[in-house]
Amino acid sequence: MYVLVPMPCLFFGGGSTQFLTSRDGGGWIDAAKFMTGASAVGSIAIPIILRHAHMIETGAMLIEFTSFFIFACTVMCFHRASLEEDW
Repeated sequence: MYVLVPMPCLFFGGGSTQFLTSRDGGGWIDAAKFMTGASAVGSIAIPIILRHAHMIETGAMLIEFTSFFIFACTVMCFHRASLEEDW
């Protein structure tokens, strides 16, 4: 899932995360926002579903949540760094 989450930004946003917070839109921008959101929700929902089906243990689910938290922090840091002109 972590490979799929940034793909809409790369293909439709020009490699920048600034389009995610803008109100400007269009067909492709709105589709990219939807795919980014669906991928992010899927990154959290799939481990919960697998745990509910007893296919993974609770520890594996918690490791997945920890890795998602680290990934989200990385994306927020990248977004903040891309907004500053000094970088």
